[in-house]
Amino acid sequence: MQFDDDAALDTSEVQDNRGGALGGIPGGGKTVGGGVAGLLVLVVSVLFGVDPGLFGSDGSTSPGTSAADLSADCRTGADANSKEECRIVAVVDSVQAFWKRTGTAAGKSYEQAPTFLFTGSVNTGCGNATSDVGPFYCSADDKVYLDLGFFDDLSSKFGAEGGPFAEAYVIAHEYGHHFQDLSGTISRGSGQGQGSGSVKLELQADCYAGVWAHHATTTPDPHSGKPLITELTQDDIDRGLDAAAAVGDDRIQQRYQGKVTPDTWTHGSASQRQKWFSTGYSTGSIARCDTFG
Repeated sequence: MQFDDDAALDTSEVQDNRGGALGGIPGGGKTVGGGVAGLLVLVVSVLFGVDPGLFGSDGSTSPGTSAADLSADCRTGADANSKEECRIVAVVDSVQAFWKRTGTAAGKSYEQAPTFLFTGSVNTGCGNATSDVGPFYCSADDKVYLDLGFFDDLSSKFGAEGGPFAEAYVIAHEYGHHFQDLSGTISRGSGQGQGSGSVKLELQADCYAGVWAHHATTTPDPHSGKPLITELTQDDIDRGLDAAAAVGDDRIQQRYQGKVTPDTWTHGSASQRQKWFSTGYSTGSIARCDTFG
C-alpha cells in the first residue's frame, strides 16, 4: 500500500492520547469491535473462552511518554509511507473521504468520526475499555478507539501475517460500523450464534471495508483532488483477507479454547469474514453488502 508522497494529511480526525487518559460518560451506546468482540475483557472471556490474562494487561493506563504531535509529525503522504501513526492518519483520511462521497445513509449526510489513539485503557461514551478488547467503535460518542499495540497482537496472538493493509482493513471495518450507525443498522446487531444479528452486523462491516478498498485508489482527497492512496497490490489484499480470517470466531475459539462453539459466535467464521470482505472488494457496491437480506 502506497500513499501519494506529496499529499497533505489531515490530522484533525485522529486524536492522539497515548500515555494519557480520556474522560468519558459511562453507559449508553453500542460498542462493536473489529478484532475481538465486546467492551469488557470479561465479555471477551465469556464469548471466546479466552482467559483475560492471556492478553497481558491489567486494565491500567500505561504511563508511556507524552503523546506525539501528529500535526507536526504527519504532514504528507511520504510520512504515511514511513511512520505507522501517520499511516493510520492517512487511512482514516482515505476511508472518511470515501464515505463522505457516498452521499447519505438513511437520509443523513455522512458525519466525520475521529479515531482516538490510546494505550492501556480508556474511558469512552460506552464505558471503560482496555487494550485487551482490540479496536472498537462506540456509537455513543461516534469515535473509533485504537491501541496501536493491537497490530502486533494481530500477528503474535491471532496468527495473522500483518502489514500495513491488514491495519487498514481493521480501521476500515470500524468505520463500516460508523456508517451502519448513521444508516440505523447498528441497532440490529444483537445476540450470538451463526445467524445472529451480531454476526450479520460484523460481516457487513467487513463488506464495507472491502468496498472502501475497491475505491481506495480512485477516491480523491478533498484537499488535493487526487487519490491519497496510489497503489494497492494483490499482496495487500491477501494480507487483508488473512487478517479477516485470523479474527474469525472459529479461529479464535480453536486457538484459545481448543474447540469451536458456533452458538456463541458474534463476528462470524474465518471463511465468512473473508467472503464478505471479498464481496465488497470485488463489486465495490454497498448494495451488495446486505448481510441481513
